[in-house]
Amino acid sequence: MIHPSSHRFFHRFHLIQNSILAIAFLLLARPAAGQPAALDPVFAEWQAKVNPAVENALAYLQHIQKDDGSFEGTYGDSTGVPALAGMAFLSKGHLPTEGPYTVALNRCIDFILANQKPDGVFEKGSAGNGPMYAHNIATLFLSEVSGMVDPERQARISAALPKALGLILRAQAVAKDENNRGGWRYQPGARDSDTSCSGWALMALRSAKLNGAAIPDTAIAAAVQYLHRHQQDKDGAFGYTGSDDHALSLTGMGLLCLELCGEHGSERTKHAADWVLRNFRGLPGSQFEFYGNYYNAQGMFQVGGRYWQEYANWMYATYLPKQSPDGSWDSHEAGRTYGTAMMVLAFTVPWRQLPIYQRDETVDEEDR
Repeated sequence: MIHPSSHRFFHRFHLIQNSILAIAFLLLARPAAGQPAALDPVFAEWQAKVNPAVENALAYLQHIQKDDGSFEGTYGDSTGVPALAGMAFLSKGHLPTEGPYTVALNRCIDFILANQKPDGVFEKGSAGNGPMYAHNIATLFLSEVSGMVDPERQARISAALPKALGLILRAQAVAKDENNRGGWRYQPGARDSDTSCSGWALMALRSAKLNGAAIPDTAIAAAVQYLHRHQQDKDGAFGYTGSDDHALSLTGMGLLCLELCGEHGSERTKHAADWVLRNFRGLPGSQFEFYGNYYNAQGMFQVGGRYWQEYANWMYATYLPKQSPDGSWDSHEAGRTYGTAMMVLAFTVPWRQLPIYQRDETVDEEDR
């Protein structure tokens, strides 16, 4: 939900007609860079430390970016990592039309747009087990940045997004068994699914729908039902291809997706948030900890109250001291560019600079 206090004004711009989708994106005006939309009470005590840490991290990302918009290190030449870095810049309120990171942001955009294939997929370089993971993240980034760019780039984004979203919808529609139906996997034609790839795809669809895209309600509903089938009834955790594998890194993902898809305050989200609250201290040193922290931070912020308070205080106290002198954080699975971008995205949740970060500001008024 976009709360009125989060933005100064909304500006609608042109509809894009396409044989696959018709998209209308909203231009969301942001508060000045460096200022949260409305100061989160938990964040208030940390901002003096978090602000410089985040800016040092963004300076690091800018420094290691290549001229073509890709990045040094693991997966830096895929479309996914430049998308994560681009969202990191945006998450602090920096724009592609003004400020210190305009060149870096526009390079991220141009790299992704330059590497879209005729079928709509954003594919380049080393993308792991298949193109859909990076494609989903790249689509999410372009949906988030749409409306903030110059007219020429806006025209290119407006032409690229319908094809990119169409591919995501076609990949979901591939015939699958009950366990995998509604989800996504690394290849667009895959007949199986996993919750990690599916989380990024669902966030891309949710972002586009929030911005006015004609995303079918049935696609969102099918993805939510897929997630339901991968949540443990007993304790609320989410699994990867089952209901109990990689729960430490994936339960925050399931929590966030359900929160943003109409299940705020439901028994399922409360069950998941309680699981995160009991288990998150096991993240440091675990497999996929940066991914898990990113989703936990977003999910717990959506739930708000004591959930966000306890998690945020722990997160800032735990990960601020782990920032390297050059401004980076190192993920042992995916390297420094990925690790730094993901940590920035987790740290900056209270800024609510992107549509994907919005929440109902009455959450902290609820009795928890």
